[in-house]
Amino acid sequence: MSKSTKIALATAITAVIAFLGAYLVDLNTDIGDGGTTTTTAAPSTTLVPSTTTATPTTTPPTSSTTTPAPTTTATTPILNLPRIPWEGGPDYYKQFPNAADWANPNLFPIGTWCGAYDNDAEVQYDKAHGLNFYTGCIQPATQFGPLTRNGMYWVGNKVNDTFDPASRNWPGLFLGDEIDGKGQAGLAEMQAAKDAAAGQNKFTYTNYTDMVIGPDMPDAMQSQYVNTFADVTSLDMYWYTTDFCGRPNYRGGLYDVPIPQGSCRTASSYGKTMEALWAKDGLDGQRKPLWQFIELLNGSGGGYFVANMTPAQVKGAAMASVINEARGIVWFQQSFSGNCVTSQVIRATQLRHVTCADGQVAAMGEVNNQIQRLASVINTQSYQWSFGSGLDTMLKAKDGSAYIFAMTENGGTGDRTLTLPAGVNGATVEVVDENRTIPVSGGKFTDTFAAENTYRIYKVTL
Repeated sequence: MSKSTKIALATAITAVIAFLGAYLVDLNTDIGDGGTTTTTAAPSTTLVPSTTTATPTTTPPTSSTTTPAPTTTATTPILNLPRIPWEGGPDYYKQFPNAADWANPNLFPIGTWCGAYDNDAEVQYDKAHGLNFYTGCIQPATQFGPLTRNGMYWVGNKVNDTFDPASRNWPGLFLGDEIDGKGQAGLAEMQAAKDAAAGQNKFTYTNYTDMVIGPDMPDAMQSQYVNTFADVTSLDMYWYTTDFCGRPNYRGGLYDVPIPQGSCRTASSYGKTMEALWAKDGLDGQRKPLWQFIELLNGSGGGYFVANMTPAQVKGAAMASVINEARGIVWFQQSFSGNCVTSQVIRATQLRHVTCADGQVAAMGEVNNQIQRLASVINTQSYQWSFGSGLDTMLKAKDGSAYIFAMTENGGTGDRTLTLPAGVNGATVEVVDENRTIPVSGGKFTDTFAAENTYRIYKVTL
């Protein structure tokens, strides 16, 4: 089943559930159901703040007290196929004066949670790894200058007086993390945060737990959290490295997009998370960007340890999210358990305070930079098309070529045959970044997916 079909089906199912009524909230969730905790550990490295403050190089945007409605206008189609619903891509950010840079189709938002930096060299290291913004917790003495000098961004609230509210390097505000865990009480907290952020020319962002797509919250409340407060929403659920998938009373089958236990601990679950969040987002008839939180090393709490991510899992989780229409990625780069404990995986790796995450950080940089190289393609509106069974795919078209992003469904492996839609006429398929081609025969081609987290990106002449 194609990803677009699954999103539409999930939206319909969710709407029916909302109509039939809600049920009681079970607030007895724990970190194993989600990822981040609401308590942030102090960084394990001492970071001395820079004393140099750069003058913003951008012209302050015109003040506005109202937020225009987001654009949802479809782009002119290249293929004669239906399109997936979308929020307008990068154009969505044009309504926020401080976020004008984010309207660039060559920018795909990829950030790091609690990513401390001390100087230009550290910001440049992060940028070289495909990151372009920081969000969440940050040191109170952090200077704004390294961001403006290096083309990086802060999505959060004011840290200190060096942060210039008129700068485009501060495009967004953060409303709160995992507030949905508070149930009914959290709604008032989110509304207060939204009210406080009004009129600042920035988009608002919040991150939720799996409660907004799972069985432990009334559907109407889930919809209220997802659709009422923030301009951009993300969700954290760390399938690879928490104990959720192995619990005897496994409940993944009760999620808005059911996740079979047998394939729970695979990249496909990150894709299904995005499917479910998109279905919830569509209930109010409007769309906005949805991001995915992904653990860089592990998402386990301090009281237990399941596993660390492998480099292949890091890349697979990211691409499964993109294939299922994630409009951004946030890397959870704290590790509270296991043999590689640090609150700054990226920075501790750079400064060689730890060497146990070298492979994961390198893999993050590889997939981030691959996504950034293809941002102008990814940031276009996708087409609906089913390439064949056992596949999870995304179809784009740009500059005379079709781009097919593909993984297997439900953690499968082996050969898969992809059937091209009418209008895609190339005799060969280029496998992007793999230095190989595949012949097309009868409008079809076959490739091998060796692991559950294997992904392919194909380019075919129209």
